[in-house]
Amino acid sequence: MFAQRFTSIVSRRYVSTVVDLYKGLINGDRGCLAKCITLVESTHKEKQQNAKELLSQVLQELKQRQQKQSNKPISFRIGLSGSPGAGKSTFINVFGGFLIKQGHKVAVLTVDPSSSTSGGSILGDKTRMLDLSREPNAYIRTSPSAGTLGGVTRTTNDAIVLCEAAGYNVILVETVGVGQSEFAVVDMVDMFCVLLPPGSGDELQGMKKGIMELVDLVIVTKADGELMPEVRRLQTEWLSALRLMRRRSPNWKPKVISVSARTNTGIDKSWEQMFEFENAMIKSGEFMTKRSNQLQKWMWNNVKDRILEQFLADDDIQKAIQSYEQRVIRGLITPFVAADAILALFAKVKTDKTT
Repeated sequence: MFAQRFTSIVSRRYVSTVVDLYKGLINGDRGCLAKCITLVESTHKEKQQNAKELLSQVLQELKQRQQKQSNKPISFRIGLSGSPGAGKSTFINVFGGFLIKQGHKVAVLTVDPSSSTSGGSILGDKTRMLDLSREPNAYIRTSPSAGTLGGVTRTTNDAIVLCEAAGYNVILVETVGVGQSEFAVVDMVDMFCVLLPPGSGDELQGMKKGIMELVDLVIVTKADGELMPEVRRLQTEWLSALRLMRRRSPNWKPKVISVSARTNTGIDKSWEQMFEFENAMIKSGEFMTKRSNQLQKWMWNNVKDRILEQFLADDDIQKAIQSYEQRVIRGLITPFVAADAILALFAKVKTDKTT
């Protein structure tokens, strides 16, 4: 009896917490926004359920806001990728400040390239955005990727919509350019930009064709002083390469520009190109079509995550997986046979639990 009463009290407390967080969030409270993102990042089962309830309310709120704007987008999501040292954080610090002066509210979601083996991370991004972090109309959140494929956290999509609910109309998603990161971030943003420092010409040779086809805007950074000849050379190389690539959209030709955060040159040009892209996509109808496709991918990513979580949570399946892995390694069975056997066991375990 006591246990039931205690559970009921705890449940009511969590419901109250979700309601309070939601109210604070839609009123633009940065503290509530931080708590909401922490909630959706939690792996605790009860908190995950509360996170789902919160996100359901948030998505309804965003839908209503969009309807009030004649179904026009209430935010612009921009992905910024580039190798370490490309100057992404420095660019965002200056670029974000520029946007705020233009009357925008800017949220920066920067994915920390933490190690999947040691669990360590490089939490230095925020220190390179000191000016922006002091702005009342800016919000910066660093999330460790914990080895997540693509360097984009499982909950980045959730964080994006939470920032939008809090009133941020420009969302910058920064991720380190490692392998699959570009593919992951493209499925979350409206526009994908690659930042390149002078001297990165070799990267063009090694960059996958598929990734180059995703680029909407190339930004060559550190364009000042003695580096200008190299900047111009890199711009020319990229323009030539992009001409040979299949265009992702018939309504947009990828551009290559140069900027210097140090001298504050080219920052306004960056926004001009982004704004031009947004208008072209909205006018053609591609903007909302892409958003719809991204919602579908978001759903299927969640399906995959939930199935994997259930796989890893069952001891019998865990033991079976280890056994089948060894048999595959030793060449006793094929990966396809092992996969079918594991899925059959998973289905049996699920059936046994429901009967």
